[in-house]
Amino acid sequence: MTGSSSPPSPALTLPAPRARGGWRLPPAFGLATPATLFVLIALIGPLLLMFRYSLNRFVPGQMMVEALTLANYAKFFGDSFYQEVLGTTVWVSALSTLLCLVAGFPVAYFLVRQASPVWKGRLLLLVILPLLMGNAVRTAAWMVILGDKGLFNAVIGVIGISPVKLMYTPTAVVIGLVSVLLPFMIVTLQSVLEGIDANLESAAASLGAGHLTTLWRVVLPLALPGILAGTLLCFILSMNAYAPPVLIGGPSFHMMAPTVYQQVAKAMNWPFGAALAFVLMAVTLVLTTSANILVQRRYRRWSE
Repeated sequence: MTGSSSPPSPALTLPAPRARGGWRLPPAFGLATPATLFVLIALIGPLLLMFRYSLNRFVPGQMMVEALTLANYAKFFGDSFYQEVLGTTVWVSALSTLLCLVAGFPVAYFLVRQASPVWKGRLLLLVILPLLMGNAVRTAAWMVILGDKGLFNAVIGVIGISPVKLMYTPTAVVIGLVSVLLPFMIVTLQSVLEGIDANLESAAASLGAGHLTTLWRVVLPLALPGILAGTLLCFILSMNAYAPPVLIGGPSFHMMAPTVYQQVAKAMNWPFGAALAFVLMAVTLVLTTSANILVQRRYRRWSE
């Protein structure tokens, strides 16, 4: 008895929607449309509304009067206090991001190259575990550690060192920001280092390159996209940080995010608060875009 095999039926394909001009819309158009509409409504809509608020005038007792004026932006650029606040925000964010990169790269490299599969999962869990707690909770813990009579001064007092003033200082803010941002840096770097073939490092070592030379000439150029992503993520988050500057920075330390909150929630000056928010967003966008362009150029040179 011989069996006959019927030819496989062709896969069912749905025709792409056809536009009026006769050309076909790509199939992904229908899939991307809901998400695009959601972003336009939930993100760009509030931004446009806030920008409109920034052009209004603030009148005590009336809070906000509709207008079309750039007085709020002129107030920012004409007042040295707010310019110093912006400058402090930029350098604290840059320093915190640099420290995250310096501290996070060795940890990520160890997880990828040295840790066993079992310990890698456990150590990654320890890295990610702080993200399950809110920033305010972690920052409050640093208040206990860095206080004048906190854990840090108690420990150094045991070994005979006089107490150090850390609470309500820029140093405390940097420590708090690094503790919040470091898991993001480690996870980002770990993911990109996983994609680098370990045989490339072995080949460099066989050609006589030392460990540091291999890291500098082989690993870092290949990991540059991940380094860029991690640094940009940490920089953006630190530029908009609120809890560490408020809780461990003290009333005399000012950064942009708490200043925006004070103008909107306390002074009820919504137009000026909206203008500060847009200045912060613009500066963050310009700095991150410039860094992206510079690093991409450097990456192309190394690739060549």
